[in-house]
Amino acid sequence: MPDPHEAAGIAILLWAAEPEAPHRLVAPFFYAAAAAAMDTPVEIYFSARSVYLLVPGVADGLRASPRHDKTVGQALREAVGHGARLFACTDALHAQGIAPDDLIPECTDRGGAVQFMARASDLRWRTLVF
Repeated sequence: MPDPHEAAGIAILLWAAEPEAPHRLVAPFFYAAAAAAMDTPVEIYFSARSVYLLVPGVADGLRASPRHDKTVGQALREAVGHGARLFACTDALHAQGIAPDDLIPECTDRGGAVQFMARASDLRWRTLVF
């Protein structure tokens, strides 16, 4: 029988995580990788300008700091490698002029406000917003 206090999953919303602020971009993926490595389902929702991180080459060209060797793209792929799923908001893609077919191969899911709020409303799920 599952523990009623154990989280069913972690949903992470990237909202104020745009490429213009790379110093804020690695932490969400580190948290996602840590949770996924503990066999907790992780869903990362890209909204607003964070959808640019899903455009090929963008995240790979960003670092949180000149002293940090890992790129944002490497941190993102590390989270995915541990099992995190990436969801692109179709409204955000449209607002930014990004074609849904032009995203990195790691992002095959679509989801936005409705899907994230469904997780936030589910008491078995935990949410983080960056």
